[in-house]
Amino acid sequence: VMPWLGVSINMISLFAFILALGILVDDAIVIGENIFEHRQKGKPYVKAAIDGAMEVAIPVVFSILTTIAAFLPLVFVSGMMGKFIKVIPIIVITLLVMSLIESLLILPAHLSSGKQRKLNSGILSQIEKLRQLFGRGMEWIISGPYNTLLKLSLNYRYTSLAIGLIVLLLTVGIVKGGLIKFTFMPEVDGDKIKVAIQLAPGVPIEETRRVANFVLEKGLETVAEYDAKRPLGDTILRNVYSVVGGTIAEGGSVSRGTSAETSLSNIVLFLTESEQRNIPATEISAIWREKIGDIPGIESLTFASNLMHLGANIDIQLAHEDFTILEKATARIRTALEEYQGVSDIKDTYARGKREIKLKLKPAARTLGITESDLGRQVRAAFYGSESLRLQRGRNEIKVMVRYPDADRRQLWNFETMHIRTPGGKEIPLLQAAEVIEGYGFSEINRTDRKRVINISASVNAEKANTQDILVELKKGLLPQLTSDYPGLSWDMEGEEKERKDSLKSMLEGFKLALVAIFILLAIPFRSYSQPLLIMAAIPFGLVGAVLGHIIMGFNLSILSMFGLVALSGVVVNDSLLLIDKINTNRRNGSSLREAIIAAGTRRFRPIILTSLTTFFGLMPMIMETSVQAQFLVPMAISLGFGILFATGITLLLIPTFYLVLEDIRRLLGLKEEHARQLHDGKY
Repeated sequence: VMPWLGVSINMISLFAFILALGILVDDAIVIGENIFEHRQKGKPYVKAAIDGAMEVAIPVVFSILTTIAAFLPLVFVSGMMGKFIKVIPIIVITLLVMSLIESLLILPAHLSSGKQRKLNSGILSQIEKLRQLFGRGMEWIISGPYNTLLKLSLNYRYTSLAIGLIVLLLTVGIVKGGLIKFTFMPEVDGDKIKVAIQLAPGVPIEETRRVANFVLEKGLETVAEYDAKRPLGDTILRNVYSVVGGTIAEGGSVSRGTSAETSLSNIVLFLTESEQRNIPATEISAIWREKIGDIPGIESLTFASNLMHLGANIDIQLAHEDFTILEKATARIRTALEEYQGVSDIKDTYARGKREIKLKLKPAARTLGITESDLGRQVRAAFYGSESLRLQRGRNEIKVMVRYPDADRRQLWNFETMHIRTPGGKEIPLLQAAEVIEGYGFSEINRTDRKRVINISASVNAEKANTQDILVELKKGLLPQLTSDYPGLSWDMEGEEKERKDSLKSMLEGFKLALVAIFILLAIPFRSYSQPLLIMAAIPFGLVGAVLGHIIMGFNLSILSMFGLVALSGVVVNDSLLLIDKINTNRRNGSSLREAIIAAGTRRFRPIILTSLTTFFGLMPMIMETSVQAQFLVPMAISLGFGILFATGITLLLIPTFYLVLEDIRRLLGLKEEHARQLHDGKY
């Protein structure tokens, strides 16, 4: 179905397949394990397959539907990141639907055939012995440590509840306190380092070439130092590409065309693959930059080695009608950014043009009848020339221009000593007729909502500083101060911050709808409004596992981590759904509340553990992947894998405790008899 959905086989769709590997087998494990349980009771294979599948069909169907509901918000994430990420939920949802059909219809048919046989020799007998050993170990854990812990949790249910809340609050504190940082996109080590050089407009190309050669020389010197530490003949450099007098077209989501100016130059070092060189490109570029130092007369010097680039780490857009105020505010922001450690490549979009002379007509000249038009026309005629006649020479037409002699057009003094003719035929010196102002023109003018704007951007070294911390400080301190000092000035965040806001906003809106959808889906089979909340109590605890996973694996939280948490919300409720369904079934069969909970926990321990472990180990190849292409997707796998692993413990211990606490609340509210009647009538 991929062609119909507009999805091709690519890096992200293949990641979606890997992501779904562990989740896909969950419903098959639950149904297969339940059929096995019925076989153990001595039922014929066909009867065991039918009874086993029918017993868990409803919770399996709704567990798949809740997982689909959790992945759906990722389809509608806005921004450039949304275009990347929507392939994952499309693939996963399709696979889940296929998996549901397979596990409910095809798997029971497979398990309904066969007969009991004894394996006395061969490799199969060894596998059978290993399976029996694993089964006995699982039974020992269920009847021993788990049973004891479950009873202890039920006996001290409010203490268990308090411990769970403390762990959850501590995790929130770790994130809010900045012990684990948040970055919009994880730094993904690329295979090339691109350097962009910009000198003052109008600089001769020879000067640009001299600076570019110096920068390239330092780059090759850096490469040589690394190559000296490697085996003879082994190098980290593949190719060098350099352009002087223009730029190289960028690829990817924020690509731009090329520019041709004598003041511009681009240099690219193509490195060997990251797995082969074992040296981060960011480290190489940092040493390269350090070797270059400060170059006099250079406007900007930027380095880029990150594979995923959705805009500058810091990009502040200032808007005002008065360009003088914009210049002052820009200078203050640049000064503030220079004080932060780890911030580099500071530049702005104020493209200063070539030097120019501006003429402003004086009031005295106006009284003599001179206008701005007269002034401009006479100055142009003196230095550029005024067309007096045209001559036809063969097929060509030649213009004859009248202007000052060449010797009188070379010096600024010639300009200042010229005379302006009045309408009455008299002449006055230029300096008496107009005010001469030296300045710079504009090579480009940027506007947003009719206002002149300047963007100040910078790169942040993730090892030395955190982008979010810097932006928070700027939003609380400098930026409000600027709007106070310069009335009419406004600011906005662009670059990665804008992409983060757009993606997170749409994702959170979708997540809220997903939670509502999950609640409704759970309320249908349970015919209750309280028990779906009980099942969904496992969702926040998935955050605990995700945060711990990032700490263990040494990753910062990122937007991909958030996507993983959204998807996790549908996966973690599946085990709780199975457990609560079994508790309700036991109570309908006449068991007491406590007996029903303990029996359900011991009965569902095996499928819950197996589904969680298969999901985690299905994600392990992606979590441990070191290739460049997979690095920016690893945080999502960490959130899902470690989140489901931690939520399993919550499901097996805290969810039964929450169930008992809910019954205590019902008892206090006088709802015990009504609840018991509804259970007996099959409404739960």
